[in-house]
Amino acid sequence: MEKRKIGEQGLVVSELGLGCMGMSEFYGERDDAESIATIHRALELGIDFVDTADMYGPFTNEELVGRAIRDRRDRVVLATKFGNKRGPGGSFLGVSGRPEYVRQCVDDSLRRLGTDHIDLYYQHRVDPRTPIEETVGAMADLVRQGKVRYLGLSEAAPATIRRAHAVHPISALQTEYSIFSREPEEEILPTLRDLGIGFVAYSPLGRGVLTGRIKRPDSLGPNDRRHAFPRFQGENLAKNVSLVEGIERIATEKRTTPAALALAWLLAQGDDVVPLFGTKRRTYLEENIAAAKIDLSSADVARIAAVAPRGAAAGERYPDMSHVNR
Repeated sequence: MEKRKIGEQGLVVSELGLGCMGMSEFYGERDDAESIATIHRALELGIDFVDTADMYGPFTNEELVGRAIRDRRDRVVLATKFGNKRGPGGSFLGVSGRPEYVRQCVDDSLRRLGTDHIDLYYQHRVDPRTPIEETVGAMADLVRQGKVRYLGLSEAAPATIRRAHAVHPISALQTEYSIFSREPEEEILPTLRDLGIGFVAYSPLGRGVLTGRIKRPDSLGPNDRRHAFPRFQGENLAKNVSLVEGIERIATEKRTTPAALALAWLLAQGDDVVPLFGTKRRTYLEENIAAAKIDLSSADVARIAAVAPRGAAAGERYPDMSHVNR
């Protein structure tokens, strides 16, 4: 597993990262033993970049990750996030970037994770009611205190990124990016490259559609959160599945899986891009990690992009897009 430099402050991570959200919520039943085994196997295979957030579970995903890495903390680049407020019963309570909330959240996350520092700390969503300068100022204090090493943002607009970076260097932006979600190519990536900020691509497999395993709504369990997403509904899903069929044909030619091919395509977008895929099973982990061994020519990259051109995916990526790109 190769390493990639994220930002200009010294953060270096494996070229693929493991997202842990689905281990605790949103994507069907949980199996903590298998999830912990998956995290351990990822570390064995060279993935050191592990991502969670306080709102996943809520709160229980950080505890799960903390248990998994307790005896191997020095082998992990640990990322977590704050900003999406949830109640103990799971209710969504909005977004906060208030300085006092930042301070409260980091201490709670450190306790749940069982560690004395977080390697990469993101604001999960931008709070439109709190100036980004105040939020990042509070995050910068955490760096000075040694609780956090590097700072990140998630789903922030170019102007917000520039304002934040002027307060304290931002090492990473995490935003959805895949063959299906190419919007970052327009303004986000150019802004990041101008400022020297790395890009962490979440949902690089289109929340599973790009694996080729989701063909119909009943491919998902009854409690799967994706039923509420426009891209998984009715004619939208049918159109998106047809796009994946083109990816599958290329994957077959390359003797790999559509998931690995989709990740390899992202790896080819630049050395400053790190795909963060989510899985809670070792089987899928090992399937996805094969992407690191796939060499794509410029012609291959262009051919894959042509199968699913920018804007071709049907449906918005969230039921409510008002909370992203602020």
